[in-house]
Amino acid sequence: MRVTIIGASGFIGRRLRAALQARGDDVVTASLRDPGAAAAACSGSTAIVNLAGAPVSERWTPEHKRDIERSRVDLPHAFIDALARLEQKPGQYVSASAVGYYGTSTSATFTESSSPGHGFLAGVCVAWEAEARRARDLGLRVALVRTGVVLGAEGGALAKLLPLFKLGLGGIVASGEQWYSWIHIDDIVGIYLRALGGFDGPLNATAPNPVRNRDFTAALASAVHRPAVLPAPAFAISLLLGEAASIVTEGQRVLPEATLASGYLFKYPEIGAALGAIVS
Repeated sequence: MRVTIIGASGFIGRRLRAALQARGDDVVTASLRDPGAAAAACSGSTAIVNLAGAPVSERWTPEHKRDIERSRVDLPHAFIDALARLEQKPGQYVSASAVGYYGTSTSATFTESSSPGHGFLAGVCVAWEAEARRARDLGLRVALVRTGVVLGAEGGALAKLLPLFKLGLGGIVASGEQWYSWIHIDDIVGIYLRALGGFDGPLNATAPNPVRNRDFTAALASAVHRPAVLPAPAFAISLLLGEAASIVTEGQRVLPEATLASGYLFKYPEIGAALGAIVS
């Protein structure tokens, strides 16, 4: 298989590229900064994986909101337009998305069949997926990987939290009751590999056992053998992240119903084992 990865230099992209090469696939990399060149890099490929997108875990200034929308909506639109002009098109398009699609809730449970939520991030995810689905008009199968909180030592949220927790400076965030729909880095790579096998539709890239923030905090403190007694109040998170604070202080409980039905077996279904493996 020949796979073009857009965004191969990121946290997930580096690991996915290595996994594809380890099984003998040919990997081509591209950047969405130039949609035309990215489309040209897909000529002759079997599949495309688009992981590109500006980070959402930063303060949502008007400028950064525009960057988020441009990277997930405008540039993919231009990319699909350019892809339409290729004579030799791939058969599969796998696009990143996010569990932000469902909005936030402290009580609801979401699966791939749930309706989209409300708010800025949900709206971006809906538009992001709509652009990806345009590839179906070109004859491609389209898989949408709705990603939760990805856990790994070398990137993502955990890379920022680990140094604090190792110093005993960790603690619950806000009420601690908000849900974290998490996934180990090995499992999200596994889900992308599963999607590349010809899946069509949304897949939740979240472990089958989401946890509340207080339980995540306790599991991480246990993994590093340190206490976690310094809470981060909601107002402090709001001061730091502004509107984006809702991702951390509200969260959502997401279950990978379609992912499990596809036959994917999670390596790390429980938070304790996942964090233990990463820390060790």
